[in-house]
This record gives sequence, C-alpha cells and structure tokens, in this order.
Amino acid sequence: MNQEVKLGQLSRAESLPADAVAALETSIARRVGRAIKDFTMIDDGDRVMVAVSGGKDSWTLLHILRKLQKRAPVKFELIAVNIDQGYPGYRRDLIEAYLAREGYTYYMAHNPTYDIMQEKLEPGSTGCSLCSRLRRGTLYRLADELGASKIALGHHADDLLVTLLLSIFFRGEIRTMPPRLVSDDERHVVIRPLCYVYEDEIRRYAQAMGFPVVSCASPFCEDDSNMRPQMKRLLDQLERQYPRLKNSMLAALGKVNVTHLLDRRYLPLNGAGRRESPSS
Repeated sequence: MNQEVKLGQLSRAESLPADAVAALETSIARRVGRAIKDFTMIDDGDRVMVAVSGGKDSWTLLHILRKLQKRAPVKFELIAVNIDQGYPGYRRDLIEAYLAREGYTYYMAHNPTYDIMQEKLEPGSTGCSLCSRLRRGTLYRLADELGASKIALGHHADDLLVTLLLSIFFRGEIRTMPPRLVSDDERHVVIRPLCYVYEDEIRRYAQAMGFPVVSCASPFCEDDSNMRPQMKRLLDQLERQYPRLKNSMLAALGKVNVTHLLDRRYLPLNGAGRRESPSS
C-alpha cells in the first residue's frame, strides 16, 4: 500500500497564481460560512474540536475555520485534535510539527484501535465501518475531556453524495451524512462545515497552501470489499459525462418532496391530507 507523505509541493502544472488561490479560498470560506449559518453549526461561546487526520479535507477545514473565526459575528474557540489509531507508517509527527509551527491549539491522542480491529474484524468484512465507529467513540470521549461543545469533521459534498449512492444502492434507503448531528444521548454535536464544498476544490486548495497531507495509513481504505471508493469513481465518471451533475444532486438533498416518494408515512390518504402510519 502506498503510504507516501505528500508535503504539498506543487509541480509547475499544479501551481496556482496568488490571485487564483485567494479567489478559491474566498469561495470555499463563503460556502463554509453559509453552511454554518444554514444549519446553526456554531454558536456564541462554542469550543469547536476539529478532527485533524492529516488529510487534505481536515487541513482545509481547520484553516478555513480559523479564517472565519477572525471575522465571525459570534465568538468561538478552536482546538485541533489528532487521533493516532496505531496504523503502521502513520506520520503523526509531521502533523504535530505543522500544528505547532502555525500556532494552533491542539491535542495529540493515541488510541490503538488498529489492534482492536484485528481482533474483532470478521473474515471477509470491510474494516471501514468498524474503524469509523471506534474513531467516533474516541472523538466523543475527547470532546468530554477537552470541554468541546462541537465536533467538526472534514466530510465534503462529494462524501455526502457518495453516501447517498451507497444508501440507495446497498441499504435500500434515502439518506446521507447530516450537516449537523446530535448524538443519541444528546451530549455531543457533530458538524460538517464543508458540506457545500467539493473535493476537487479542496484538493486544489490544499496543494496550493502546501498543507502536509499525510496518508491515514489504514489498510482498509484500499480493500476491494470497500464499496465507497467504487461509488466515488462512479460519481466522478457521471460528473465527467454530465457536467454539474454533482451540483444538481447536492441541490436535491435540500429539496426533498416527501409526498412524491414511496414512504407511506408521508403520503396523504384519500387526498384528504391524512397520513398513514408506518405500520399500515
């Protein structure tokens, strides 16, 4: 598996002029700000814990939130948190060095869930979902320990669309990652401020900014049984064939006409506006 550490060094073809980088940053920041407002993600006095894996998405999220923090109408704190799950080859040292150099408030956690996964993972099953659940539990615990009122994750628009496809194709339901999620015990709030930003924009921005993009080193990401990369390739293929398809799909997630689906809970009965119960 390729565990190359990408240090944000750009080739001549990949480099962007300063004005283009500024325009890209403004565009991303504007949509992050809109998402925060649309879904009431950050309130006055919040302590926002940003999960920083070292990937392009989490670096972009952290950097943009810091930019917005300086001019936001509400006051909030930021703390970057990195979780080393014990995957061989994971370069947490590069992540910590960058956080320290840039003056971020941060916390480095070590939680060897890789060992747990090797014990609990059944043959033939994908490890991504188990890895995600274990990491989420660690984030909740750290939020309590660090006094964080919000947990910010770096999922972007493409992640939402891929999750939608996975849900429809393999779970038989219409759902995706919510932009704001309250945990079952109502003790934690997870937010996804990049929900209006596309992966290609994040990739170009991360390259231009020279973030130390580090591979998560998980052996499960490239597992053939993991359907998420396959759905991502399908989505990208469709976007190439039908430009702006992603824009249309993302807009559709915000315009759900529940009375024009097959869920009987939302269908009028006999045209009188009454709805059937889920069990009928």
